[in-house]
Amino acid sequence: MHVGMSVIFQNPGERLPDQEVYRRDLSLALQAEHLGFESVWSVEHHFTDYTMCPDVFQFLTYMAAKTEHIQLGSMVCVLPWHDPIRVAEQISMLDNLSDGRVILGMGRGTGRVEFEGFDVEMGTARLRFKESTEIVLTALEQGWVEYEGELLHQARRDIRPRPIRTFRGRTYAAAVSPDSAKIMAELGVGILVIPQKPWSAVRQELQDYRDVYRAANGSEPPPPYCAGWTFVDESADRAETLAREYIGGYWDSVVEHYEFNEPHLKDTPGYEHHGLMYDRLTAPGGAEKMAEFFVGLQLWGTPDQVTEKIITLQNEMYMDGYMGVFSFAGMPIEDADRSMKLFARTVMPELQALPAVHDRLGVPA
Repeated sequence: MHVGMSVIFQNPGERLPDQEVYRRDLSLALQAEHLGFESVWSVEHHFTDYTMCPDVFQFLTYMAAKTEHIQLGSMVCVLPWHDPIRVAEQISMLDNLSDGRVILGMGRGTGRVEFEGFDVEMGTARLRFKESTEIVLTALEQGWVEYEGELLHQARRDIRPRPIRTFRGRTYAAAVSPDSAKIMAELGVGILVIPQKPWSAVRQELQDYRDVYRAANGSEPPPPYCAGWTFVDESADRAETLAREYIGGYWDSVVEHYEFNEPHLKDTPGYEHHGLMYDRLTAPGGAEKMAEFFVGLQLWGTPDQVTEKIITLQNEMYMDGYMGVFSFAGMPIEDADRSMKLFARTVMPELQALPAVHDRLGVPA
């Protein structure tokens, strides 16, 4: 199993100067290669303390210069907020600088504050994401792009520096809704999963994705990647106590940033599936139940417990890559550092020793 780590630069309540948050999370990221992680990631967000990484490729360029062989992942670049040909240029440049180490992750975004900040109509995001993805992938495969879509238009232009190798097999998209997963399957893109739904729903959506992928591409899809909020401790009691505090705190930041406790997504075209969160949160006892559910899905416990949970994730969805997020919700850096190092020393070797998922479990039906 591929094992990576991610930093997200959270600063809830602005308890610290933003620069100090960067210093702390960078101290984790800069250990990743030495500790044996195979990739380092971050995620794009804007305007709030939820995630202070407005340019994921700038962060990854910094990491490329500080490392030698670790892969560099975007989890994700939100395409509707960008000119897609500029994104293609950034990716190709980073891939050239890093000698082909980029793993490309893309998404369409859900935060109203971000769409409004960029003056992009959320109701166009699904189509804008599809057309942007087509432009980016085409540009990276053939080194030039010309495009006429319903929303986006691009005169023929070359990508320089030219892409150095294909991005097939190293491109993923975060797909929360079934509609997004279908788009990604048709485009031949892998799936990046963050545990946030009942596993019965995830299994069905992944099966639907695989069916569409096979029909559209005539081949098997790549195994999914999975990212999870992770806390490891030798003490099961301490692990649970801190997981409930900090993973629960992260969930609170999710609700606040995405405004899931507001009804606007229910009436936003393309986001009806996300709007269901409002109904769940505002039902009697819903907020407490949702927080408990999210904490229960994440990866915390003793080394043996976390190893078992991640293997269970593979059994559930045939994923073959796990990226741990170790610092979030104002967790003291000492706790994050200790958890990450314990994970690297005890959990990661067990995961990396597993056979490839298709050898271990076969191809999902």
